[in-house]
Amino acid sequence: MADLLESAELLAFTKTVDSKSLSRAAVELGVPRATISRRLARLEEQLGVRLLRRTTRSLVLTDAGTAFYRHARIALASVEQARESVHASHDIPRGDLRVSAPPFTSESFSKLVCDFVAEHPEVRLHLHMSTVHVDLRRDGYDVAIRAAEELEPGLVARTLIKNRLLAVAAPGYLAAHGTPHSPRDLKDHRCLLGFARGEVPQTYWPLAGGRKLHVEGVFSSNDIVLLRDAVVRGLGIALMPVMLIEGELADGSLVPVLQGVIGAQNSVSVVYPEREFIPAQVRAFVDAVLAWAPADLAIQTMSARREKRPTPTPRTKPKPAKKRA
Repeated sequence: MADLLESAELLAFTKTVDSKSLSRAAVELGVPRATISRRLARLEEQLGVRLLRRTTRSLVLTDAGTAFYRHARIALASVEQARESVHASHDIPRGDLRVSAPPFTSESFSKLVCDFVAEHPEVRLHLHMSTVHVDLRRDGYDVAIRAAEELEPGLVARTLIKNRLLAVAAPGYLAAHGTPHSPRDLKDHRCLLGFARGEVPQTYWPLAGGRKLHVEGVFSSNDIVLLRDAVVRGLGIALMPVMLIEGELADGSLVPVLQGVIGAQNSVSVVYPEREFIPAQVRAFVDAVLAWAPADLAIQTMSARREKRPTPTPRTKPKPAKKRA
């Protein structure tokens, strides 16, 4: 039976990776730099692989180190959870909190985060803004905010807001290219696609009844606001969240396409791993997001709606001044 790895060695390794420095890791752990070096060397010797390539100026993870880092984070989180489960101070939010969220641009979300940090000084919040759907367990995240149709096993989702996806186009585009009357007509149209799970371009759109339609696009982006601007400018047909295009639908700059045929309901949710003991910092952050969402997310999810600017009035030439007598 192989010797069990010690948490001190795992902690030395993860702190070194996070801080990108043996010296900073030593300061954070309150031990001499030589102790960190010994623990890393002992860990690599036990595993029989090189985890870090160290030079005088940098630390670089090897492929084995990258894979081991993910598991080490999960193992240390489990140890921390076990420790917290038997402490009387379990209900006090403290310790690391890793959160993944889409790139919100609203001031209200910034306020939510800053207020949370101020109210919970013993929590070390690590907030990663990305459209990519991280694997919470594999990548060591505690909480994620995401729009998703499906939920991976072992996760809990608390719905923040429900939304409808609608295929839309600009009237000028339809006048030039014709209006599709069935899903198969889309093969002759220019489709503008988002990214599935924030990672790769979509390959299908949802049909009524739960079926899927294969689509090919002339333009793909994980920036939903850029897609909205592209479809408003008449570049093609896009599948958009209704909450983001309500103004354009109201003023006629966008119109539904194949309404009732293409589209679906989706939800923006706060997601976290299912656990018997939910850490206090996770509960506190989830509660803060749930309190924030009803008032703000419907208006400012992922991006604030585009402001309507008044049409500029044409300039007139100034009248020449009258000559004095």
